[in-house]
Amino acid sequence: MARISLIPQKREFFELYNRSAENIVAMSDRLVELLDRFPDGTDELVGVVKQLEHAGDGLTHELVDLLNRTFVTPFDRDDMYRLAGALDDICDHVDEAAGRIVSYGVTEIRLQAREQAKVIRSSAGKLADAVGLLEGFQDSRRHLDELRELEDVGDRILHDSVSSLFMARVDPLEVIRWKDIHESLESAVDACGYAANVLEAIVVKNR
Repeated sequence: MARISLIPQKREFFELYNRSAENIVAMSDRLVELLDRFPDGTDELVGVVKQLEHAGDGLTHELVDLLNRTFVTPFDRDDMYRLAGALDDICDHVDEAAGRIVSYGVTEIRLQAREQAKVIRSSAGKLADAVGLLEGFQDSRRHLDELRELEDVGDRILHDSVSSLFMARVDPLEVIRWKDIHESLESAVDACGYAANVLEAIVVKNR
């Protein structure tokens, strides 16, 4: 039978959230590298992204397991589940975007995709900075506001990239492939934005 702890294990929870956020940064770094180096090292880098996605799953499992074994949590239990899930979703989207680069058989990387990957990396960094301030519910508004600005940048890049695809009159299959890839990349940015909203709500509720 699982042991139930009546003592708040605050430090361990915050450490796991920080490790999850740092893992997202590492995944984003590899995604940027994948698009910059393509096609060199593609299979290796996609494999590293997949390994980091599995590591993210493991951290989410640790968090959920700890939550299930802890009677008194450092903040609202549902919010803790929500934040863990939001961080895990980012990993899934980054992994999906990297996988599509390979599975869709593209032969070269569009400039807009590289720009999107950099927005993901910057967003992940801002999110990690904000998660680092979660213990003690410190003010992370600057990091979260900057992340939302990056989300707007990502929206503009997506719009421009899809528009340019249709205007270029390229092979319809190429349009479909790249539209899916661009939308996968944007989904990762949006997932960072959602995690920022969850995080902000937690801080506001507990200050």
